[in-house]
Amino acid sequence: MNTKVKNILKKQHYALFGHSGIQICRWTKKSLRDEGCCYKEKFYGIKSHKCCQMSLCFLCQNKCVHCWRAIELNYGKIKKFDEPEKIVDESIFQQRKMLSGFKGSRKTNLKKWKEAQNPSQFAISLSGEPTIYPKLAELILELRKRKITSFLVTNGLLPEKIKELAKKNALPTQLYVSLNYSQEKLFREFTRNKEKNSWKKLMKTLNLMKNLKTRTVIRINLVRNLNMSDNFIEEYAKLIEKASPQFVEMKGFVSVGFARKRLGYDRMPTHEEIKNFASELLKFLPKYNFLDEKIESRVVLLGKDRKEMKIQKKDI
Repeated sequence: MNTKVKNILKKQHYALFGHSGIQICRWTKKSLRDEGCCYKEKFYGIKSHKCCQMSLCFLCQNKCVHCWRAIELNYGKIKKFDEPEKIVDESIFQQRKMLSGFKGSRKTNLKKWKEAQNPSQFAISLSGEPTIYPKLAELILELRKRKITSFLVTNGLLPEKIKELAKKNALPTQLYVSLNYSQEKLFREFTRNKEKNSWKKLMKTLNLMKNLKTRTVIRINLVRNLNMSDNFIEEYAKLIEKASPQFVEMKGFVSVGFARKRLGYDRMPTHEEIKNFASELLKFLPKYNFLDEKIESRVVLLGKDRKEMKIQKKDI
């Protein structure tokens, strides 16, 4: 990674190590002060103050227009990949280091702060595409060995990696596939991916999802006047039915970071707009229901069964 990119990431409060990094989520900070929790805690029961938000590598095949990262810059190449155990250890070390200052604040819940020293959840979703990391299966198994749940977010362009995870019994606690497009034309416009077979690869991943023995989620990040037209609703429904995930998260685009230069603030949908879009989508998804929402995060959760929402010990 070149110096310019490193400096930008450090300004964005990343702790970098090797080809990986962590960043303390604002909801982790809020939870430590008893000021609320993230939607993942509300929906699925994970603890915001015990969540480690991390990137395995900062490389990605896409250059999505809504991405808040500095994707226009050259991130370089990874010459040697770190071992999974080292990445997990370093992630926890850096998490503790970045949270050390909270101990001295009168606003901090010290019981939560002590619990936060040993994360029980890894959100492998922060930046870059995690399935590029060749030892992803081993890393998830390392987390499982330590009784740490894992949420993995992928763009779905490496279906062979999903197959490998399934074969090695190394699927994450919850697998997210981003689906911000209902058709190939929109996919090209949104991701700016020029690889010839990339849409077909995503379709392969969606086909794989319905048979995976883990919790599965389709995540749709909605951008006003781009991918949330009523004309796309039936197409989205067909792709969701193809993947048959347990849940569908519909979240509003946030104009932060470098996304402000590409899209601006007027492309951010309101929570009401997202909820209305979800309601229209449900008309084409008879097996799904409205399960929950978090207005502050502008996110709506759809799913097949409300009883499956909370993560159980058997899911780790």
